[in-house]
Amino acid sequence: MKTRKRSNAPIFWGLFGAGGMLAGLFGPMLVFITGIAVPLGLLLPKDTMSYAKMLAFAQNFVGKAFIFAVIAFMLWHAGHRIFHSLHELGIHGGFFGKLICYGGPLLATVISAVVLLGLGF
Repeated sequence: MKTRKRSNAPIFWGLFGAGGMLAGLFGPMLVFITGIAVPLGLLLPKDTMSYAKMLAFAQNFVGKAFIFAVIAFMLWHAGHRIFHSLHELGIHGGFFGKLICYGGPLLATVISAVVLLGLGF
């Protein structure tokens, strides 16, 4: 009987799924708010995204968690999608491809955590 080798694929598929869910649910809203509503003054006051308000949001625990989740999960989603899209195009990067496609989101996740924790509470 053949024994199956353990795989780390479910971890990356889980991060991919979480990032896809956040991108689908919050991505259009974030684009509308930051790219259309606030700059044009539609539905929201112009000082909605002032530096003081955004800093206060980023210093709140819930705000930190939201910002971190959006950044980290969307990057993991993008990295996983790029890796599998390259594979479907016939570009098999091997270890180097995995290092770029998954190492980039890992590095950006760590950097975003350090920056968010550095803002204080």
